[in-house]
Amino acid sequence: MTWIDPAVVLLYFAVVIGLGIWYKKRASRNLESYFLGGKNIHWLPLAMSGSVSNFDITGTMWIVSILFVLGMKSMWHHWMWGFLMGAFFLSYMGKWVRRSNVMTAAEWMKTRFGDQPAGRLARTAYALMAVLTLASFVGYAYQGIGKFASVYIPLESWANKIPVPFIQDLLRHHEADVLAVAIIGITTFYVILGGLYSVVLTDVIQTVILTLSGLFIAIVAWKSMTPQLLSRLPEDFASLKVPWRLPGFSGTENAQFELFGVMVLIWVFKGFLMNAGGPAQMYDFQRFLAARNDRDAAKIGASWSVFLVVRWAMVMGIALLALTGVTGVTDSEKIMPVILKDYLPVGLRGLVIAGLLAAFMSTFSSTVNSGASFIVRDIWQPFIRRRASERQSIKSAYWATVLLVLLGVLIGFKGESIAGIWNWMMVALGGGVIIPNVLRWYWWRMNGWGYAFGTLGGITLSLTALFFKDAPSYVVFPMIVLASLLMSVLGSLLTQPVEHKTLREFYSQVRPFGLWKPVKQETNISPRKAGHRSESMWLAIVNVFLGMVAISSLYLLPMYLVGHFYDQAFICFCAAGLSAAALKFTWYDHLPRKYKEGKTVDRSP
Repeated sequence: MTWIDPAVVLLYFAVVIGLGIWYKKRASRNLESYFLGGKNIHWLPLAMSGSVSNFDITGTMWIVSILFVLGMKSMWHHWMWGFLMGAFFLSYMGKWVRRSNVMTAAEWMKTRFGDQPAGRLARTAYALMAVLTLASFVGYAYQGIGKFASVYIPLESWANKIPVPFIQDLLRHHEADVLAVAIIGITTFYVILGGLYSVVLTDVIQTVILTLSGLFIAIVAWKSMTPQLLSRLPEDFASLKVPWRLPGFSGTENAQFELFGVMVLIWVFKGFLMNAGGPAQMYDFQRFLAARNDRDAAKIGASWSVFLVVRWAMVMGIALLALTGVTGVTDSEKIMPVILKDYLPVGLRGLVIAGLLAAFMSTFSSTVNSGASFIVRDIWQPFIRRRASERQSIKSAYWATVLLVLLGVLIGFKGESIAGIWNWMMVALGGGVIIPNVLRWYWWRMNGWGYAFGTLGGITLSLTALFFKDAPSYVVFPMIVLASLLMSVLGSLLTQPVEHKTLREFYSQVRPFGLWKPVKQETNISPRKAGHRSESMWLAIVNVFLGMVAISSLYLLPMYLVGHFYDQAFICFCAAGLSAAALKFTWYDHLPRKYKEGKTVDRSP
């Protein structure tokens, strides 16, 4: 790279660190300001922040590598991480989370299960699960940012200029690790300073940079694709059809995809459960809790997926350029940085790299800020310093952030690849906690003991799975899910139910649907007096379906456009338009109306 590209990147880092310093005083007022922005942030920047937090550099590299290997059939793979989550958020889940009116997702356990030993154990179990998950995400990000930066920053060539043998060895043999630690260190600094204020504000800036960067890459790829180049693509590259078996992968490094039909069933099932269980990335939960009211929370859910559309155009562009013009790349996870280095002009390349670093910093900052909130609010305060002052709590948040980052760096250093850490998080750890997270919303008989047993048992099984790395996902995932289900149900049925007063208060406040009939019959509170309208489960299901059609079509539309698959693009355009129009009547017209004083009430006559 010339001096122009590094200058653009350095300018970006200077801006975000400056914003962290600027917002330090405002974020340090109290824990609610630090972790939730005082619940006074507009829904649009919160949606941008949550969305761009999913637009991470490591995940984008992984998506490109899967698209490179599987073609458009790889879209089925993304069900595993619940990529249609926005449909559930807009329909009902965003409102449910906001109505809980707590500071963290673990503190939510007290609202649902009470403040007795069972509820406290459930809260602790969730906090431990959240910290482990978020630390794993830091490790996952560590793997990606190191590989990405090593393509552009030749530390190995600088080793001879430093007359210290230890440093020379470090730069030659651990180039990616050194770069990952440096970038993570800078990001951690600005997260500590500004809390959620700086996270959200810089996320808005990063959304703009990423959108421009993604569009540039998509346009470059679209203009580069000639009929001759497109003819080099695999015959079924653009097909979404699910074959039961892909025999060509047998005995290769991608052998996990050989029984493709079975894997799709696992991915789709996992995605439905994950989304039905509420925001699962932990920082997702935080964005909805930070909303001003439940109407804004629903709008955050609807906007969440819109800002991710350009990401899919970008990954398609990178994959097409790689498939038609790049040879000799042995690590598919490095395809993205290699393409950007070879195909983008000076200046523009610096902007795109800054945009992708923005993606990394956005996801990383959201992960770390959320993880620190669990450590402080759900572990440090209840068990170590019950009467801590706000100043002491803010200082503990700084140390919690550093602790989480160090744990994540250790996981990333020990990890072998992006895919390795990702598959363990999604299949083993995700399978271990997914059932308790679903049952807590929809089954009144679920209690704190059941949640704690199911979650802690699932975590234990997921850690055990680390010793069976070669076991296929379609074996590991069902076994862990069934075991967690059994522990959750038996733990609940063999112990006393949650106190009826707690159940009634939770039901009146959140208004969930599902298996709540006994509690509903005891709750004689009018939806109008409770501040919420009585919501139809069937209408919510319709909205989830329409949202899924709209979001998946919006994601596929730019991908097909970049690849010159115009017939498929037109079908996606029609599907997205029709489903969005239907949502106007089935979803938007049913949102609570907002009064000037900020309350939300029933909109029905």
